[in-house]
Amino acid sequence: MTLDELREALAERLPAEATFDGWSETALDAAAKALGVPPERARLAFAGGAGQMVDAWFASIDRHMIDTLPPEALAEMRIRDRITALVLARLAALAPYREALRRALAVLAMPHHVAMATALGWRAADAMWRLAGDNSTGFAHYTKRLTLGSLYGATLLAFIDDDSEDYAETRAFLDRRIDDVMKFEKFKARLKPDSDRHFSIARFLGRLRYPSR
Repeated sequence: MTLDELREALAERLPAEATFDGWSETALDAAAKALGVPPERARLAFAGGAGQMVDAWFASIDRHMIDTLPPEALAEMRIRDRITALVLARLAALAPYREALRRALAVLAMPHHVAMATALGWRAADAMWRLAGDNSTGFAHYTKRLTLGSLYGATLLAFIDDDSEDYAETRAFLDRRIDDVMKFEKFKARLKPDSDRHFSIARFLGRLRYPSR
């Protein structure tokens, strides 16, 4: 395997080991042993340490989401239902490894990983919007991803401490947050400039000539 292929293969095994040993070389060595590769080669693949391991795991969650919900599976859904389904698909992939997720979020919360945490949140949000069929550009492109990234991050924090059956509390939390986002989107739509309200020299001169009564 190339190093990229090795990272992908190890990323599938790392969360099970990180549950007990954190995102450490001990966990990496155990994952390498399970895969049947020398630990020193695994360490070469993750020379960037814990942050790089978390990055690879989250990339595997992206792939799982795409495999679980290809575009044709989402085509008949409303936008809010597509986003809900995509977030829930990610949570389903994370569910067996909630302690590993807790430890991963702790790694990303470290000051020297802030930029990486921001990039990973953006990547997840962008992947979800693209699968949902979003083709917005400009300001809308960025605000949609920032909003969804914030929603997803808050949902993860609710998820790691959720002991309800089938994560019912997380699902309810997600529904409420998506409701808030949809209300905000409708509010933004009402704020869009009305073309009839744009300044027009011809209309202005016409009103000077024929003032309204």
